[in-house]
Amino acid sequence: MPAKYIRSPKKQKRRKPLKPERSIRDTALGLLSRREHTRLELAGKLEAREFPAAEINPLLDDLQREGLQSDARFAESYVYSRTRRGFGPLRIRQELQARGVTESLVNTHVDFNDPQWLQLACQEYGKKFKDPRVGSAKERARRMRYLQNRGFTGDIIRQTFVRFERAETASGAGA
Repeated sequence: MPAKYIRSPKKQKRRKPLKPERSIRDTALGLLSRREHTRLELAGKLEAREFPAAEINPLLDDLQREGLQSDARFAESYVYSRTRRGFGPLRIRQELQARGVTESLVNTHVDFNDPQWLQLACQEYGKKFKDPRVGSAKERARRMRYLQNRGFTGDIIRQTFVRFERAETASGAGA
């Protein structure tokens, strides 16, 4: 009769000790330590982690009072970030409103009359379209849509095209 193999008992896997549940305040501070959040975003993330709704609003009030959460600070950093990525005022405004920033804060941080928007639109246009010449109406519409999707106003888009047409005319005359 063949010898039976004796199995050694299975090794017990070492289990990691359970992490104690984080308090609602610790969770909120952890989220805020990564990046700024609006009050609405923070409330949504805490609700998603199934914290009681009755505890969320008082906590958010405390965080605002202590200066740890600020919609104004969020709006300022968000506008800076999106502007650096080449987005225009309409898109930034819409995104801020979707994140729960009040109309007055949006108006404070997104100034449609700021000349930086024209400069930014020209920069984005030049980066995307290496050849400034617009061959057809279809191509012109495509380029306009690009700037429109980036969030620039119709007036800024028209001014951008005028600048590039002038530059093209000036370079063509000197050649």
